Amino acid sequence: MFRWPWRKDRPGTSAAPVAPASTGGTRPPTPPSTAGTWQEVLHSGSATVTGNNHAFVNTGIYTSTVRLPPDALRPPAEVDAPAGLDDLPYRPGLFVGRGNELDRLDAALATPGAALVQAVHGLGGIGKSTLAAHWAATRPHGRTPVRWITADSPAALQQGLADLATALQPVLAKALAAEVLAEWGLQWLATHTGWLIVLDNVNDPAHIADLITRARGGRFLITSRLATIWSDAATLVRLDVLDAAESLALLTRITTAQYPGRDLDGAADLCEELGHLPLAIEQAAAYLAQNPLTTPRTYLDLLAEHPAAMYRHGAATTPEQRTIARIWNITLDRITHLQPHAADLLRTFAWYAPDHIPTTLLDAGPDDPPTRNAALGLLTAYSMITPDPATATVAVHRLVQALARTPDPDDPHRTPTLIDHARRQATNCLNTALPPTHDTPATWPTWRTLLPHIDSLAEHTTPDTDTTTTARILNQTGLFLGNQGRPGGHAATYLRRAHTGYLRVLGEDHPDTLTSRNNLASAYRAAGDLGRAIPLYEQTLTDRTRVLGTDHPDTLTSRNNLAYAYRAAGDLGRAIPLYEQTLTDRTRVLGTDHPST
Repeated sequence: MFRWPWRKDRPGTSAAPVAPASTGGTRPPTPPSTAGTWQEVLHSGSATVTGNNHAFVNTGIYTSTVRLPPDALRPPAEVDAPAGLDDLPYRPGLFVGRGNELDRLDAALATPGAALVQAVHGLGGIGKSTLAAHWAATRPHGRTPVRWITADSPAALQQGLADLATALQPVLAKALAAEVLAEWGLQWLATHTGWLIVLDNVNDPAHIADLITRARGGRFLITSRLATIWSDAATLVRLDVLDAAESLALLTRITTAQYPGRDLDGAADLCEELGHLPLAIEQAAAYLAQNPLTTPRTYLDLLAEHPAAMYRHGAATTPEQRTIARIWNITLDRITHLQPHAADLLRTFAWYAPDHIPTTLLDAGPDDPPTRNAALGLLTAYSMITPDPATATVAVHRLVQALARTPDPDDPHRTPTLIDHARRQATNCLNTALPPTHDTPATWPTWRTLLPHIDSLAEHTTPDTDTTTTARILNQTGLFLGNQGRPGGHAATYLRRAHTGYLRVLGEDHPDTLTSRNNLASAYRAAGDLGRAIPLYEQTLTDRTRVLGTDHPDTLTSRNNLAYAYRAAGDLGRAIPLYEQTLTDRTRVLGTDHPST
């Protein structure tokens, strides 16, 4: 954080803040007690003022003299704010909904004695800046001037205050360095009331602490991705995604601005796919507006086929820093700098369902509990995840997940290597969390908790990336679903994919491959599809006899299962001899009292 050139902790300066003067930038009735320190401020910068209002500007390279008007160097407390000083980046066409949030800000402003800080926080791209600009521009707060300061770094904050000083006294820009101008602007705020300053995108409360402490006569509205560090603020507004109707209205408004009658097929589905995130809706709508022959349905297809490019680019007029990929990269840059494990954790979460992710899944991860908790805390602070302490689960916005699992060689946070590592980690954690059995009622609640995340992993991975771990998860899940009376559909799909994975990785003669084929045949049989079940049973029996021998328990199980399928098909002529042979062999191999016998 930069040091102000005139601060309470500098030798020879007053520790007390300047008392507020009056509303709207009017001149105070008496000069403030610290007015004489303004000359000290000037001497601390690059300009030294002497008599006759000459400023000798020393840049370290050359020295020049700037002639200033007689009243140019009045103390900030004596300078009134002229009309027309507001500078909000307000775009009315991009604002929809948010009635509850606007009402909360209104109520806080109208409450007597309320603190001077209001903070809007939420995920990058959620619309914090849009909400702040709309409220500041349209709500009847009666404050003036209304200034917008980007506050994502000390340098940006200094520039914003320097711009305020220049707007109030344009001639000062000719004589004073930015640091001195910033102090002049801060002193103006400290000696006036009735102003509203929007501090946009604050990354660290320490950057604005001195400003808020010294300037007490107006109102600050803060926007920040940070969610957990504003406990002293009078009003906290957590911004969430738009509802379905609002996101559709925003997409429609931008898309049809030039072509009112255009085809909007798939618009609602596109909003759903984008998770109703305002910035993503805006980016997609700008692309559609620029490409009038492209429908929302076509955009969905492009998003599925070329996700990295579509997340990275908007329309030709979309600023690079206003795409969702760039917005979240800024956050991930900071998160990675503070705690590299947090970015790894976010990429791991990307493979699960967006809601109710059990934190117990992380028990099998590589991080020790303190490291893991620090990573979770940091992701929570930057609104990248939303924890639910009551259920010990977290939620991640579906578009954050989509981006985090999409490889992009040009993005340091999403290289193919990082994405592959996260997919394997997510798979290993799920595998470790699986209950030991699928047919014990005590394990069923755990199965039902994990099932949405298994479904998500299966949906967002392809069979060519499956490992034996993936195959085991799918095999066990298929058995659980079959046990729950759902042998068709997902159960058969998962068992078929598990068999394909085992076959590709382990080969056709591996015992796990043979077992998975038997399980798939059983799912077909339970679903009544004997036409596919019987050939698989026959092949499994032949291969197990060859690989394991005629007396191996698995071979005997295959013979029993094939006999059962023949019987179900009404072919008792083949069923009965197999049953008789299986009973004889199991009695001989396992004994008369064995459960299988």
